[in-house]
Amino acid sequence: MNRIWSKGISLLLVSIMVSGLLISCTNSSGNGDNGEGAEGENSYKLKILHNWNGSNGSDTITPVEEVIKEKTGVTLQWEYTKGSETEKVNQIFATQDLPDIYTGPAWGGELDGIIKAAKEGQLVDISDKLKDYPNLSKSIAEENVPPALYEKAIDAYDGKKYLLLQNQPATNEDGMDWLYGFYVRKDIAEKVGVDPQSVVTKEDFYNFLKKIKDAKLQENGQPVFPLGGFSNGWAVGIGNTMFYSGASYVDKGDGTVERDFFTKGYEEYTLFYRKLVEEGLLDPEAFTQTDPIAKEKINQGRIAILAAHYPAILDASKEYVTSHPGSDYIPLGPLERADVEPNRPVDLGIQGNNVTAITKNCKGACVDAALKFLDFMASDEGFMLARYGVQGVHWDMKDGKPAANQEWFDKFSTDTNMKQRKNEGISIGLESLTGLDRINSAAGGDIWAEQERLDAMEQARKILRPNGIHVITAYNPGDVITKAPEWEMLKPSMDRMGDAWKEAVFAKSDEASMSIINDLREQLRNTGYEKAMQFTNENLQGKEVVTVQMPN
Repeated sequence: MNRIWSKGISLLLVSIMVSGLLISCTNSSGNGDNGEGAEGENSYKLKILHNWNGSNGSDTITPVEEVIKEKTGVTLQWEYTKGSETEKVNQIFATQDLPDIYTGPAWGGELDGIIKAAKEGQLVDISDKLKDYPNLSKSIAEENVPPALYEKAIDAYDGKKYLLLQNQPATNEDGMDWLYGFYVRKDIAEKVGVDPQSVVTKEDFYNFLKKIKDAKLQENGQPVFPLGGFSNGWAVGIGNTMFYSGASYVDKGDGTVERDFFTKGYEEYTLFYRKLVEEGLLDPEAFTQTDPIAKEKINQGRIAILAAHYPAILDASKEYVTSHPGSDYIPLGPLERADVEPNRPVDLGIQGNNVTAITKNCKGACVDAALKFLDFMASDEGFMLARYGVQGVHWDMKDGKPAANQEWFDKFSTDTNMKQRKNEGISIGLESLTGLDRINSAAGGDIWAEQERLDAMEQARKILRPNGIHVITAYNPGDVITKAPEWEMLKPSMDRMGDAWKEAVFAKSDEASMSIINDLREQLRNTGYEKAMQFTNENLQGKEVVTVQMPN
């Protein structure tokens, strides 16, 4: 592609390169003492941490970023996370190696870490500035944020505002169902003679894995694992919904809830996965591998069944499927859901997937530059720029809707590792900063999706969502328990649950596995769990509570 350079941008960049005065959060003084740059704008380099494991971008400034510089005067310096997002958010505040802008997951330990930072004064209070940035104000208006998340993360600081919520669906039409599930390679299902839709119960699932293992399949002299996932075990554990309701807190039947970790279903789930590991049905590296290693195995054809959401599977397997027609991943089941009526719609917690904050590393005029940039990205123009690329280059408006230009559609359709797309500035993390998700209501949907991909998604939706979906708007007990007086003492034990489960899965015996679980249960009780749950249940009285949920 020939990059589109306006005369104004060219002059700006020449001025910047010659003067050498473009430094982090510092105005370029191209026009003398008033601090204005060559275009009459202050120019800033903003460091952004995109705290999503496995994310990455381009090695050079992209056409999309050039437009951002033209519109806002901001140059972006990216940092991407390789490893645990929770560890990363804790690390940056412990070491004070801070970006100017942080953006990362809007749930779990990552969210807890950024809320803690807000309460400790590590983030910039933007409450007095929001009136000047309407797109940002709209993204965190009470009516646009799930109620429990609003109370926990947005309106939790005595009137101050530190966090922005990104990608919350603007309308029901914009809610993204990622179609989490177990997907099997079509050719392997045919080889072992199993109809994927006949796999419904946990026993069916186990027997299917066993059949694949007994077939002793190999690719290039290496064994094919019956079941695998992506980095650090994502999302292998989604089989939990076959053993309990899938929500982190389950209904005890007396009007109160209990953490899933204390239930019988959790024990059965743990021992089932231990059995998979012990019998060689689950890739033993699934919980420790990096994202590149996981994707390499997929591209080598070494994973028969993948657990994840469908877009990730389609992207990761594209190269292999292109060279091995008929090896597409297709959904199993749908698998049984424990303690749920068979005809119940799938309960999905569709909420914004990103929170964004300006850290205390950004001061003075830097804050205004960051807000101007973020407000532009949350505009309709910024929203479509991040997702579609540069208008007039990558796409154009046709019949009032964005449509991909054929040249770029063809290039991206063969871009199996997405490198070319990232070099243009698409999928480099900017989409995490675009305010309310209005991909369908205000934009044109996924204009880069090939018809084959759209057809595969629709077919998977028909299989996995026979009764439709139900978007959860109820209160999550996990948000409420963090307000309990015991939370600070309890949190380290709660944070251990994921690691304890993995240790239990790899234990030498069922007895040793349950000993690990029971030891942590006792530790939880000793650090305030029962009082914290009493607080939680009292504060949930009279409210609709999330007790059934599928991965999303």
